[in-house]
Amino acid sequence: MNTFNWKRIVIKVGSALIAPKNQGCSSHFLLGIAQFIVKCRAKGIEVVLVSSGSVAAGRHLFKGETENIAIKKAMAAAGQTEMMATWDRLFDFPSAQILLTHGDLRDRERYVSIRETIFTLLENGIIPIINENDTVTTDNLRVGDNDNLAAMVAGAADADSLIICSDIDGLYDKNPHTHDDAKLLSWVSVIDEDIYKMAGGATSATGTGGMRTKIEAAEKAVSHGIDTFIVNGFTEITFNMLLEGKNPGTHFQPYETPMKEHEHWMKHTSKEQGVVVVDNDVDISALDDEESLTSDEILEIKGSFSVGDTVLVRKDDGTRLAKARSNYSSCLLTFIAEQTDQDFANEFQRQTGPIISEKNIALLEKQ
Repeated sequence: MNTFNWKRIVIKVGSALIAPKNQGCSSHFLLGIAQFIVKCRAKGIEVVLVSSGSVAAGRHLFKGETENIAIKKAMAAAGQTEMMATWDRLFDFPSAQILLTHGDLRDRERYVSIRETIFTLLENGIIPIINENDTVTTDNLRVGDNDNLAAMVAGAADADSLIICSDIDGLYDKNPHTHDDAKLLSWVSVIDEDIYKMAGGATSATGTGGMRTKIEAAEKAVSHGIDTFIVNGFTEITFNMLLEGKNPGTHFQPYETPMKEHEHWMKHTSKEQGVVVVDNDVDISALDDEESLTSDEILEIKGSFSVGDTVLVRKDDGTRLAKARSNYSSCLLTFIAEQTDQDFANEFQRQTGPIISEKNIALLEKQ
């Protein structure tokens, strides 16, 4: 692939590259990555950097402390400034820090605001450096790993390519740390269950993401039409090959027909706040605003959600049909679904409007 076709890329760098010995930040492995970023910008390619490492960078400041949640948040707070300072020393252009939680990404208004901020920074020659806000995030608001965060950012940034740095050359058919005959897959055209089976757990003591999260991230990105690479971030030759238009690791082929931006956000970024269980005979792909989901097709409402929240629509047999924006609260939806007078329920829905609008639904291919 010719990198001159890239207009904007996202590169994800993990904790093991930032603080390989848990003794604060080290430029040992970062220098080659920084030089790659500088060369990309010289070619007119815009770069967004997703950088893990705040906890790993701050760990050495809390020696002897039991690593509970509060200590890890403190490590993140202390380490984030050191990490940003390290990157800033490696660049001869300005950088900007963006700290996110999943709560920021799954809220449509805040998501659009993030997009606008990234675009404005890039237009002014400033590189956005993005990390999960570990200091304030909770389990409910947490993405959990920066591989998936990078894929969400790549979608938000309308990137052409996502480059995920790993500690191995890419995806192997077996775990190369335990199997000498493991073979590198240089090209993946379809991400299916067989591909996921090849992904093992995390092998790094400093990071939270293993190969499986990288595959998840790749699946998110390629569905948005984004070329995705898993490469070895510890070797300089990786980045030289990328600049030459060569594949140094595993290249995941993007969808020929990418998902629309709003549908991609709904499916891969927005988090469902509840579940709408429908009759097994419902064909949600055939629904539109004229033939909307009706109250008599709804069997059960699970969870508590408000108007505008994302919900999962699934059949009674467990089949996942779609993620969608609900035009009703869980309370109101339960009320009309429980009506024994169907004429009343239908008239109520006719006056109030569709339960789910056609423009706010993302079908789930994997059933």
